[in-house]
Amino acid sequence: MNRQALLSASLSPTVSLTFKVPWVDDSGKVHVNLGYRIQFNNAIGPYKGGLRFHPSVNLSILKFLGFEQIFKNSLTTLPMGGGKGGSDFDPKGKSNAEIMRFCQSFMLELWKMIGPETDVPAGDIGVGGREIGFMYGMYKKLTREHTGVLTGKGINWGGSLIRPEATGFGAVYFAHEMLKTKNQDFKGKTVAVSGFGNVAWGAVQKVTELGGKVVTISGPDGYIYDPDGISGEKIHYMLELRSSNQDIVKPYSYEFPNAQFHQGKRPWEVKCDVALPCATQNELGKEDALTLIKNGVMCVAEGANMPSTPEAIEAFQEHKVMFAPGKAVNAGGVATSGLEMSQNSMKLNWATEEVDMRLHQIMKSIHEQCAKYGTQPDGYINYVKGANVAGFLKVANAMLDQGVL
Repeated sequence: MNRQALLSASLSPTVSLTFKVPWVDDSGKVHVNLGYRIQFNNAIGPYKGGLRFHPSVNLSILKFLGFEQIFKNSLTTLPMGGGKGGSDFDPKGKSNAEIMRFCQSFMLELWKMIGPETDVPAGDIGVGGREIGFMYGMYKKLTREHTGVLTGKGINWGGSLIRPEATGFGAVYFAHEMLKTKNQDFKGKTVAVSGFGNVAWGAVQKVTELGGKVVTISGPDGYIYDPDGISGEKIHYMLELRSSNQDIVKPYSYEFPNAQFHQGKRPWEVKCDVALPCATQNELGKEDALTLIKNGVMCVAEGANMPSTPEAIEAFQEHKVMFAPGKAVNAGGVATSGLEMSQNSMKLNWATEEVDMRLHQIMKSIHEQCAKYGTQPDGYINYVKGANVAGFLKVANAMLDQGVL
């Protein structure tokens, strides 16, 4: 079997499961949502990928995300295959009891498909520690096993330290490696970050630790520009904003008067050295890219899943701005999930420093793979090409070794 045939084989998942999820709200009314699990490829390890609870979820979206997950997981160098799942259920506005009943009903179907050596789901949009806890409790009840079948668990019952901030940490570690190719680092750099959730929170923390100054965060309502830099108590306030369930960043400007709120706008109009889009897909378009280029941005690293449009990516590459895609940059989250799986297998917990050191090494290795396959004759590194080739080759070679299955 040649690699082209392998790519064609990889385009179809091994298993696509769709199931009904009935649940009862607090008033006694019965609702029915659709649940999904896509098991795409397990050539290098158990299926691995998040569960997403959001009204936009459908089979098509999950197939696309599952396909991308194969190569993101491959880049981590950990033994993980690719998968994805979720439901069109919307956790917003639901009580804890309603979310618990939904998660328990969801797991009543999903448990038949998963296991620590078969398929290990994690969290994604709409699925955090609370939802993972409710699902894990039901899985444990059904199987009578206490195994590492989900990642993103609570630290008291099998979770890994620094998991919430790991994607943001990993994105900054990757961007740091990009800067090093130009004999640069984060010290003294101005950084624009979008989002204000776990990824942005981790990114702001790590940039600050490395000597950079983060001047923006954003939400659906607009963005905050803080010329003094977002550090110290301001980073902790980001967590308070996130936990308030308001999904807006404007209150930051009330808490810190020097900060300016720009309603309905994106942070890419702010002059910066490094841009870290950490919010959502298609948040950085061609015009945003051209503005960043005009303002002298030298490095753009995607902390979210595909936040830059194809036109924006093309503009960065045409102007030789360092640009790296989410499948490489935001692999820190799933890498730390893989480290959680390892800890569960060995029945132990590593200290924060141990997990952080391993994450840093993984992100450095991912950068090396991208540079190996993406460096052009003029020295410019096409990280998009490098990530795609490196991720595909590992999976393809594993499939060739194992024969036609």
